[in-house]
Formats: sequence, structure tokens, C-alpha cells
Amino acid sequence: MARILFVMTGSDHWTLTDGTRHPTGFWAEEFLAPYKAFTAAGHEVTVATPGGVVPPVDKGSLAPEANGGQEGADAAAAAIEAAPELRSPAALEQVAASDYDAVFYPGGHGPMEDLAVSGDSARVLTDALASGRPLAVVCHAPAALLATEGAEGGSPFAGYRLTGFTNAEETQAGLADKAPWLLQDRLVALGARFEEGEPWQPNVVTDRNLVTGQNPASSEPLAREVLARLG
Repeated sequence: MARILFVMTGSDHWTLTDGTRHPTGFWAEEFLAPYKAFTAAGHEVTVATPGGVVPPVDKGSLAPEANGGQEGADAAAAAIEAAPELRSPAALEQVAASDYDAVFYPGGHGPMEDLAVSGDSARVLTDALASGRPLAVVCHAPAALLATEGAEGGSPFAGYRLTGFTNAEETQAGLADKAPWLLQDRLVALGARFEEGEPWQPNVVTDRNLVTGQNPASSEPLAREVLARLG
């Protein structure tokens, strides 16, 4: 049995360019698909958030159109409600990557608000990357990598091949023109080698122990890659 740390957003909004708050949180599929895969394989999941707050789910990710219909939406909502790890998260400030066999970051726009500027998350990411153990990050969660940039520039993730939610997808989702910054642009500026796949199609990029997924559809194949690495 492996111990897997899920680092999740504690923010229920993303502040847009005009100062308005776009309601968000974590994206249900990006938590549920890996959570189900890991726990079904007998692994133990621990959730951590900034301050140990209960991670909010993006209500949009529980809509019928995001789940193949009302039945799928109801099933997703029930699965979120049934996951005990979400109700009593650890405080990110108090967790160490070295205590876990793998680290996973689900997305949603929430990480754009808090994890993108979290020093505690940056510490976990840097330690996980250096450990050689699987570090998996999906969709908007690569925003957390931005916090690893030092005061004088430079990030341990510079030069890594990776992916994340693309400019094209943000445009098609209707938020690109309201966003204070776009994830793909910022990751490129960080020095990452961003690999863009087709919008909304599964795309998983691996480089050494870093495994990244482009969008919600990439969550399940990303989890399979992590499981293969855990043996």
C-alpha cells in the first residue's frame, strides 16, 4: 500500500481582471478519477489544503453537461460527499512530501487563486520533484508550479516537459479575456517546455518523475501512469 498526498485548493473563487470573483474550487472529475483509481488499488489518500480548510468543489463540475447527464452528475456529487478525506484535510503547512510515496494535485480554477502563490505548496512540489517519487499535476493545478520561482527568477521545473490547461481551452471556456493571466503563458515564462494537445482531449506528458495532464479528460490516464510507477 502506498501513501498518496492530494494537495488541493482551499479557494472557492478566482479573482478576475476586473476584481470580480469567479466561483470555483476543485474540479470534481480531477479529484474523483484519480481518487477512485488509487483507493481501488488499495492505496491510502491524504488530502491537504492551505490552512486545512475543507476544499470547495466547483459547482460547475457537478453540472449534468460536465458529467454526461444528470445521472453522472448525481453520482459525482454523491462520490464527493462520500469521500471522508475531503471532510478532514491536513494543513498544507504541516505536511512533508517525504512522508508520501506520491504527490498529486487536482485542478480547477481554485489553484490559480491560492496554490499559485503558496510557499508551502512550493516546498512540497520542490521536495517531491527532488525525491524522484511520482509527482502528478493536472489541468489548472500546474499554476502551483509558479510559486516555485525564486526571488531572482529560476524554478526547479524550468526545462521540464509538461502540460496543463491551454490558452485555447481557456478561450473556449469563455474566461480567457477576463483572466488576469493565462496558465500556458505563465508556464512557458517559467521556463517549462509546454506541450499542447488538442482541446479537451486526453494529453498526459511525462518527464522524469513529473506527470502532468492537460484537462479533466486527462485525469484518468494520468492516474494510470502514477499507478504504473507505484508498481
